Amino acid sequence: MCIAAILCVAQAAGQNMPERSLVRKGNRHFAKERYDRSADLYRRALECDSASFEAAYDLAGAMIRTERYDEAERLLASAAADSLRSDADRAEAYYNLGNAQFAQQKLQEALRSYRRSLTLNPDDMEAKYNYAYTKKLLENQDRNQDQQQDQNQDQDQNQDEQNQGGGDNGGDRDQNQDEDKDGDDDKNDGGADDNDGQGDDDKDDKGDDSEGKGRPRSGMSEQQQQQLLDAIQAQEDKTQEKLDEKAKGVVVRGRKNW
Repeated sequence: MCIAAILCVAQAAGQNMPERSLVRKGNRHFAKERYDRSADLYRRALECDSASFEAAYDLAGAMIRTERYDEAERLLASAAADSLRSDADRAEAYYNLGNAQFAQQKLQEALRSYRRSLTLNPDDMEAKYNYAYTKKLLENQDRNQDQQQDQNQDQDQNQDEQNQGGGDNGGDRDQNQDEDKDGDDDKNDGGADDNDGQGDDDKDDKGDDSEGKGRPRSGMSEQQQQQLLDAIQAQEDKTQEKLDEKAKGVVVRGRKNW
């Protein structure tokens, strides 16, 4: 076959599969970090062939670079489910699907995606690392939640004890009121000679009553309760910091050239 004939065949093939040409153009823009431009070309390729694995996979890569993780997740989930592709291609799709889910703090979903990637490609060391890292984060998260639950239970128990202690103090106050009433009767019976000391007695009674109101009835003091709440909040903040930092921990490798 002459060279002219070969060129004609190649041109005809390009016209019959324009999505491939668009994907290659998109790849060139992607390599220059022109992610929006590359995404436009990948979308045009998908308009030509909605089943194009390459176009969907590469568009998802552009979405990850521009932090549009939800769209990347949708595209990669579809690409990973393509049973007509090789195990290696699907493993790559599951790997990046896990990265997109991880960036959205969907740790359980990311763990499953990394596991599926390893099922298809057990020798992928980066997928093994991401799987182990995500699993460790989930274990820490569960442990922090258990600790917070225990703290909340302790706080509820202390509150119940305080409420029960309030009932006892109420009875003490009633008894003190009865004693005060008896004391008043005695003072009235004592006549005018006792009036000189009456003011001091009333002052002492008021002082005792004010001290009683200032003391905690039972359980933790208000300061201790606040310290416990501060500790719980600090634990929540620490957990959130771990979640915010986790995107830096997974390995996001380079894209595949088609």
